[in-house]
Amino acid sequence: MPVIKTNEWLLDFYQDPLKLCKKLQLFFPGISEGEIFDYFRLHGMYYKAVKSPSSLVETMISNDIWTIVEKEQQALQKKWAGPDVPIIILPSNTNDKKLMRETKGKAGLAFSDKLILFIPETIAMNELKALFIHEYNHVCRIWHTKKDEKAFTLLDSIILEGLAEHAVLERLGEAFTSSWTKLYSKQKLETIWKEIILPERKLKKSHARHNQFLYGWKGLPKMAGYCAGYYLVQKYATSHNTAMIDLLEESAEVIAGLTVE
Repeated sequence: MPVIKTNEWLLDFYQDPLKLCKKLQLFFPGISEGEIFDYFRLHGMYYKAVKSPSSLVETMISNDIWTIVEKEQQALQKKWAGPDVPIIILPSNTNDKKLMRETKGKAGLAFSDKLILFIPETIAMNELKALFIHEYNHVCRIWHTKKDEKAFTLLDSIILEGLAEHAVLERLGEAFTSSWTKLYSKQKLETIWKEIILPERKLKKSHARHNQFLYGWKGLPKMAGYCAGYYLVQKYATSHNTAMIDLLEESAEVIAGLTVE
């Protein structure tokens, strides 16, 4: 399935994002446009028009945004034996100072059967590729393991994130990996893994404390789970000289160096 032509939707509905989200109900059966809008806004989508629709779309087209993503999707689907899922590209909330500071205004949502990208219309090519690589790697990991996301544990989640950023490293180089990959020394990462994440590794995704450990909230090291996951994937991939296609199929326990229970 090609990248969805959201440029056409944006021309018609950019100034009314609720109506834009109504178009997305096709991909979220049983979910109202209001629920979609609230969820997307929480994860980085714009909520108020800041320019004319034609100006926005013209800028995005001139930056080849849809073309770049489509070409990258075709390459990675073949390379990783991944699924063909709809990819939906929408403007991000560039007024969100935290989003702009931490991710240069880009964000994404990966599901087993679809992928959403929120981006500023002036995004650089490799920044766009990095976001897509990370999020599509999530889709492929879920696809290859056949594990229901509701059954994910904290260990599954950190390895999911570690694999996605390792994919960015492999394809684009360290310059385009997320800033959180460079927060801690290897010694500190080993401590975060063994003393903070490992004892809580079986926490279900639905558990209230899951995200506390994944993101490093409430006094925990910032992005603790993400950083630990990247550290473990890096260590395993380097020591075993494992290709991404094989990593995507490997269990989280094996990658983390644990005995499979």
